[in-house]
Order: sequence, then structure tokens, then C-alpha cells
Amino acid sequence: MENKKRAIALGNFDGLHIGHTAVIGEVVKAAERGFVPAVLLLDPLPSYALNKREGKELMTQGEKDKLFAAMGVEVIKVDFYKIKDYTPEEFFEKILLVELSAGMLSCGFNYRFGKGGSGDSALLASLCEGAGIQLEVQPAVSIAGEAVSSTRIRSAIESGDIVTANAMLGREFGYTLEVVHGDEIGRKLGCPTLNQLFPEGLIVPKYGVYASRTRIDGEWYRSVTNIGRRPSFENDEQRSETHVIGYCGDLYGREIEVRLVSYKRGEMKFNSLDELKAQLEKDKMQ
Repeated sequence: MENKKRAIALGNFDGLHIGHTAVIGEVVKAAERGFVPAVLLLDPLPSYALNKREGKELMTQGEKDKLFAAMGVEVIKVDFYKIKDYTPEEFFEKILLVELSAGMLSCGFNYRFGKGGSGDSALLASLCEGAGIQLEVQPAVSIAGEAVSSTRIRSAIESGDIVTANAMLGREFGYTLEVVHGDEIGRKLGCPTLNQLFPEGLIVPKYGVYASRTRIDGEWYRSVTNIGRRPSFENDEQRSETHVIGYCGDLYGREIEVRLVSYKRGEMKFNSLDELKAQLEKDKMQ
């Protein structure tokens, strides 16, 4: 790294929502002053390691890596078990200053560090002042009068309020997953659907039909996505089935990106393929 100092963003960054990107944005700006912009991640997340994890992931690790790359930041991972018993002062001195050559830090207003989360942003400010390095503390970011948080985003996704979730994320919620073979019901309706299975640990949106966008070979298509267990057919797998408007190519085995735009209706049970086809046409028109 040619002895350059790092500007390091501190936090869990589990959802990379607009509050997180504000924290990271400060270290990206610091690159103009010669710092190397970086994000520090504890691996595993303390909440996982301490069995305090609530809720599922808002994105896959692959998607998170792509977003970090797009932001232009170096990703540094530190073994949580290595530092879990460090006091806040030890973590600051040994990890941030000595090991990582921090010259500037950025964190959120509610950042905690050190053994048992005993250090807060006020203590970090005091330590930075003593070491002569800059600290940027981002205030809470609010939408609809409430602070943005990963917990709130999970609640919105699971209740079908995808518009609010997208506003808090600063992008459309979605996933890039392999297209797998289904029961070829879509093929009988005139065009195959993209069947994708949700991996263990990834949040599953409220069951129902969504207006969506699907990216294929770099081009975005309008689409209709059904999420659920398909009550019209005997199948217990939670899956995403997407009908891409204007595209009928073979995508089996490929990783395809789907983004949810708005929730349209709940799951429905149909007595025949004709009923299902008629409803799909209505969904497409919407």
C-alpha cells in the first residue's frame, strides 16, 4: 500500500442501506486527500458469533462484494474472535492505528466497538482527537419520520412494503440467483418463467406478485415476479418465478438479477391453466 494512510468506514454494513452508504461516502471523499478508502468488516459479524442475530440477510455476499467494488473501497476483514476481548482502547490502538494505518475514520452515530460493545462514537471521537486523526460521525438518516435501519428494512420487505424498503436501501431490493428448472408451467402458458430458489439465510419477501425488473445480458426488462410456494401446484419450496416481458430465451443455469419495484397482489389459487394465464395477462398489463 506504499505506506499510505487509510480512511476506514466502521460498522456492520449488513444491509448497505442509505445510512451505511453515507458512512462509506465519507471515506470515499477522503481519497481526494490521499487516503486509501476502506471498509472494515468483522468476520463473522458479532451478532452471529454471539448468537444474537435477528432476521435474515438483506443480500447475498456476492451482491455485497459487487456494491463495495462499485463504491471503490478496499474491503478489510478482521477475525472477530481475535479481537472480541479487546477493550475499545486496545482495538483502536492495535487494529485501527497499528495494523491498518488509519488516518481518518467514519462511523454512524450508534457505532459500538470493543469488548461487549462498551465503546461508542463519543469515546471514539476522544481517541481520535488524542491520536490527531479525523473522525466523521454520521447522524441518523430518517424516512417517513423514522430512522433507517436494517431491522426496519427487513420488516418492510416481509410485509410487502417494497417501495419503502427500496427508499431505505437507496436501490431496489433484489437478488442474483441461478435459474433452475421448474415444472415448466410457464412454458405451457406461452413463455418459460425464471425459477429461482431462495438460499438459506436470505430474506424472503412477502408472498405475492410484484412488478419487477430483470437484467439479462446487461439489458433491463420489465417483468412480473411471483414469490411464494405456488398454491395452485403442489410444491413446498419458497421460490421466485419471474415472467420477463418481451424475452423468451433459455436462461437455465445462469445467474440472473431480479429487482422488485412494487407489490401488486397476494398469492391466488387457480383452478386451471387458463385462469392462471388470464391473471398473468392482467398482471403484465398493470
